Parts: sequence; C-alpha cells; structure tokens
Amino acid sequence: MNKPSRIGVLGAGGLGRSAVRYLEQKEEFTLTAIGDSQGFAWREEGIVSGEVDKLGAGDSVARLAGAGKETADAAGEMIALNREGKLDAIFLAVPNIPNTFIPDLIARFAREGYSGVLADALKRTSAVESILRIEKELRASGVLYVTGAGATPGLLTAAANLAAQSFVRVEEVTIHFGVGIPSWDSYRATVREDIAHMPGYDVEKVRTLSDADIERILDECNGVLHLEDMEHADDVLLERAGVVAAEKVRVGGLVDTRQAKKPVSTTMTLRGTTFEGKESTHRFVLGDETSMAANVLGPAFGWIKAGLDLHGRGIRGLFSSADLMPRFVR
Repeated sequence: MNKPSRIGVLGAGGLGRSAVRYLEQKEEFTLTAIGDSQGFAWREEGIVSGEVDKLGAGDSVARLAGAGKETADAAGEMIALNREGKLDAIFLAVPNIPNTFIPDLIARFAREGYSGVLADALKRTSAVESILRIEKELRASGVLYVTGAGATPGLLTAAANLAAQSFVRVEEVTIHFGVGIPSWDSYRATVREDIAHMPGYDVEKVRTLSDADIERILDECNGVLHLEDMEHADDVLLERAGVVAAEKVRVGGLVDTRQAKKPVSTTMTLRGTTFEGKESTHRFVLGDETSMAANVLGPAFGWIKAGLDLHGRGIRGLFSSADLMPRFVR
C-alpha cells in the first residue's frame, strides 16, 4: 500500500475541526497540518481529533501540545512545508470574508512556489470569478487547484453536469438545500456568509456585524435563514462547463441555526429536452441524515484525491467541480 497523502487544513472553525474527524477515518489521507488566524500545528505522524476537540471554541491550534506554535501566517507555514516535500495537499476551510480573501490567498500560493493540490468550498459567484481570472497564473505554477468543491457548488454541481447528459438542451437547474446546525456558534463563518446573501446585506456589511448583531438577526427569523436567488457559483461553473447558461441556474434554501435536523431535503433538479424532443427532469436528493459537514468534506477530499492523481501525472492549473469527478477516499 502506498503511503497516505499528507493533508493540511487551513481553517480551524466548525468545518476545519470536522475535517479532522473526517480524515481520522481515512487510510489514504493523513492530516499532518492545520492552521488558523492565530496559530499553526504540524506533526508528521498526524494530528487526531481527540486533541483538537479539547480546544475551546476560541482556542487556537497553537495550543496543541508538541505540534502547535503561535503565528499569524499559517498559510506561509504550509507553503514552506510543501516546498520541503512534507505536505501534498491543502483544503481551504477559511471564511472568504472579505470576498477577495481566498482568491488573493490562491494567487500567493502560486506566486510563492507551492507545488501541490488545493481545494476550496467557495460559494459566491464573484469570488470564483476572481479565481478564474488568475487561471493562466495557476497553469504556469506548480498548483493544481479545484474550486467550488464543497456541496453547492460542488457535489450538486457535479450531479447537474452528470444529469445533463440525458438531454440535448438543458432548460434550467434548480438547487434547493436544507441545512441544520445545532448552534450557530459551531459554524460562525458559514452563518455569516449565508446572511450576506440576504436582502439588505453583503459580504462587507456582514464583516462589520458583531456576534450580538448576528444573534439579533437570527432571533428575528426564529433561527431559520430563508435564502433565495443566491449568488452561488454553481451558475458560472456550469456555464464554464458548457452545461447551461448561468442565468438558468437558481440556488436557494433554508438554514436552521438552532437544530441539527434539516428543515427541508436538499435537492438538485435539472430540466431538459431530449433528442426526441421530450421534456423531462432529473432530481438528485441528498439523504436527510447527511450533515452539511459530510456533504462538504467528503466531496472536497474526493476532489483532492482526483487532483493528486492528476498532479502526479504532471498536470497543473485550475479545475472545478463541474470539470472533474471526485474519487472516493478510502
């Protein structure tokens, strides 16, 4: 058996800490590095969930015994590890606030000689469009980058691409998701990004809101965010893949920030016309028992595995969840 790929997770909030638990159950990947805004931790033999779970909600991974250190540049630490041949791939679990944060970060990885695989779970169309603008630079670097590699965009984007194959013309794609979170404290960045999609808010405005402001907004809607016609990058990624025009893609859903049970099932519905001239729909439904973290992390690391295979063949550049099939991580 080949040695496990050495994985880094940049971000140690709700999604980042869930990634530690996910990777602990996989033989082909080992989490060796994790970073946040205040610190970084690296251990060649791996970092396990038990030690991360002991950290308080606001504690940095710098506190991990024998592995952590304080730093404001965890990304730089990971770039250095990769250049030393000690890190193969990184999942970006950091919030994209401001809207240029991850695109700027990716440009830095390419500029500073990172040679490996990167994947994000970006949501906003404008953020992904910023990454598409540096495609030439990524192709010329040592980076193989997969964008929009979460649930939506991601798993549901890929499902739409696959579903489209039954038709000669796609009329529309509708993604409607349901997310249940026991407490918004567990996924603060995710909830903030979702609120930024609501009428009257944007990324910059949400960036200035205090936790008390967020709690007030959640109280006003009884903890359930109703999101419609979101600026979700499924549109630009499906258009880039030649499946359907961006304006024919609609994304929305419900996020319950006070209980784990999904308020509604997550579905992707694609309507198209067959070569016989018949109109029909395909629907892809996620199991209600699968959490947001499961539907983001599994696909993201599946695309990282696919990216590692391509990178090992000398392929570099920018891909999306509509371009590649993820590969199951054993």
